[in-house]
Amino acid sequence: MLNLERLRTLDALARHGSVVAASAALHVTTSAVSQQLGKLERETGRQLIARQGRGVRLTDAGRLLADHAARILSQVEQAEVELEAQRGAVVGELRISAFPTAARGLLPGTLAVLGAAHPALRVRSRELEAGEGVRAVVRGDLDLAVVLDWYNKPLPLPAGLVKAPLLDDPADVAVPVDHPLAGRESVELAELAEDHWITWGEGEFCHEWLMVTLRAQGIEPCTPHRAEEGHTQLALVAAGLGVCVVPRLGRAPVPEGIRTLPVRNGIRRHVYALWRADADRRPSIRAAVAALEEAAAAAVR
Repeated sequence: MLNLERLRTLDALARHGSVVAASAALHVTTSAVSQQLGKLERETGRQLIARQGRGVRLTDAGRLLADHAARILSQVEQAEVELEAQRGAVVGELRISAFPTAARGLLPGTLAVLGAAHPALRVRSRELEAGEGVRAVVRGDLDLAVVLDWYNKPLPLPAGLVKAPLLDDPADVAVPVDHPLAGRESVELAELAEDHWITWGEGEFCHEWLMVTLRAQGIEPCTPHRAEEGHTQLALVAAGLGVCVVPRLGRAPVPEGIRTLPVRNGIRRHVYALWRADADRRPSIRAAVAALEEAAAAAVR
């Protein structure tokens, strides 16, 4: 009889493409993944994986079994969803992610509420950028993700997902205290056309949003410095190396030497939770969304 956990391991390898990535998705060691795959090969009497350079690939038999494993695991998940919905109990395991500032600004309160209200629910949380969170929910690696898009640039979403709005998050512009506009109450983006912009990494959703937004204002941005983390961007601003956009959700204390200025007509992010439509009846999903809404309401007070 095929072992469900070993099929889960094979499915993770097929979806993620390497033993290292599969182990990360399953929260186990690489040796545990290799052991499970070895046992599955002995159970089936077939070679399921083969060496390919420094990695591995699925054999024809491995791909065949992985296809079946994906369907079996989907059926098992659906059975678990329906049983959980029938019981109406908030139990089991919930895997959730949030993009960095939401991980700081929303997740602590959310996890505290869930832990107090539903002690039988085991929650695993991780910080993931919005696009990664969407892909992980679609793959089934996560149950729920907190993601964002911008007022003028929606985040593309695949079919089969449900979302719930949590909050609109205003963003300001951070400038050095000796900047010519630092004494103003607010600014127009066009007034910063000659400034260096500190932005996110190439290809990041927020970087692409910033480029689109500035160019719509007739600004061809100069971006000599890039940083993934907001506090690093602010440190660069404090050093007089440029200006940056700084959302308010989860904002760390602003370093000395910086002024944050609202933008006239406003720039804002839409923050929302999303999950797969086939899990919509799970009480744990509903409980998590309610806890996120509570944390979001507290964040905007």
